[in-house]
Amino acid sequence: MVTSWLAELDGRRVAVEVPATTANLGAGYDCLGMALELTNRVGLEVRSWSRGGIELSVEGEGVGELPADGRNRFVQGVEAAIREARGEIPAGTSWRIEMVNRIPLARGLGSSAAATVGGLLAANALLGDVLAQADLLRLAAAIEGHPDNAAPALLGGFVASAPIGEAVEAIRFDVPRGIRAVVFIPDLRLATSEMRKVLPAKVPRADAVANLGRVALGVAAFATGRRDAIRFLTEDRLHEPYRAAAYPQLPRLVSDARTAGALGAALSGAGSSIIAFTDTLAGVARIEAAFRAAAADTDLPGRVEVVAPRNAGARVVPDV
Repeated sequence: MVTSWLAELDGRRVAVEVPATTANLGAGYDCLGMALELTNRVGLEVRSWSRGGIELSVEGEGVGELPADGRNRFVQGVEAAIREARGEIPAGTSWRIEMVNRIPLARGLGSSAAATVGGLLAANALLGDVLAQADLLRLAAAIEGHPDNAAPALLGGFVASAPIGEAVEAIRFDVPRGIRAVVFIPDLRLATSEMRKVLPAKVPRADAVANLGRVALGVAAFATGRRDAIRFLTEDRLHEPYRAAAYPQLPRLVSDARTAGALGAALSGAGSSIIAFTDTLAGVARIEAAFRAAAADTDLPGRVEVVAPRNAGARVVPDV
């Protein structure tokens, strides 16, 4: 009977922790991403399925904004995992969801992917881990539309990923120790869907070739610890120049971070956050000062966060 397994889960709880991510890293459009030590924690409880509905509480980012229905990406992740594992969701299924969110919404730090991955992982844990990691990644990419944020949220570290046939292939490695990300998070929100609309359908061959070379060099730089070569990856010609039309402060923020000595600086995902890398405390201070000055000069209020890359992906955590 379809409902028997769900009835057995009534009252069960699970909690997950999911990291923020930065995608593209400059030239790696839609295929590169990195997890960051900035996390959301979400608790999921199966309620008496005869009542139906979703009870949602939110602390931190997204208070009063996140929908308590099927539009919520966490809910979409939960339901996608159940459908994949069990075929359907019985009518009247009810969830209690408690979110403590530190990842800003619509700032290019993977809040949507974190919610999706969190829902998938939580549901899979409740079901006894019946889905493999590859299944979770495939489902997350299908919900998100691309794997660049979903893959590092699930796997942690630095991840190259791409849809290959019906599957999503992802190769990860640990980010070298000592690297820090200085992130300028503007008050400005930019929807990924809107920022994709400003991109051209075709780009010059020279720009495509330039990006291919920078991706190759940049991935090798992170993989081998060649910190002096990270800058190549963050120099993009496929999307940032076009997105600057919708985000005019972008070139100034990136340029000033590089002038301040960043190993590399780029738009994080579709924005609006700007991410810069360094490996010294002095570098952190210089980049932070550069971001604040550029933001003031361009009338763009925001805040600066200094975070480490996170080599651990999403995980089930003790429910307290």
